[in-house]
Amino acid sequence: MPMTWDEYKKKWEKDPEFQKAWEKTRLEYEVARALIKARIEKKMTQKQLARKMKTKQSVISRVENAQTKPTLSFLQRLADALGGKLEVNLRV
Repeated sequence: MPMTWDEYKKKWEKDPEFQKAWEKTRLEYEVARALIKARIEKKMTQKQLARKMKTKQSVISRVENAQTKPTLSFLQRLADALGGKLEVNLRV
């Protein structure tokens, strides 16, 4: 019987190589999830958001697909375009 997604996830979470790779990309995925959620809540398309930010739709797509590391200034422009607030939390 094939493994379920949750079973795969549990298996991967125990793998040190997976953990290492995840930590390198976790921030990009968290930003992507937050962007998609906020954009959908505002009922905006990627193209509409890009116009408001004076950038290209492909830039928004790359951020939403965790294919880039957005700068703080980009994230601030994003928050402004969505009518939100950028907050950075540093945990030590």
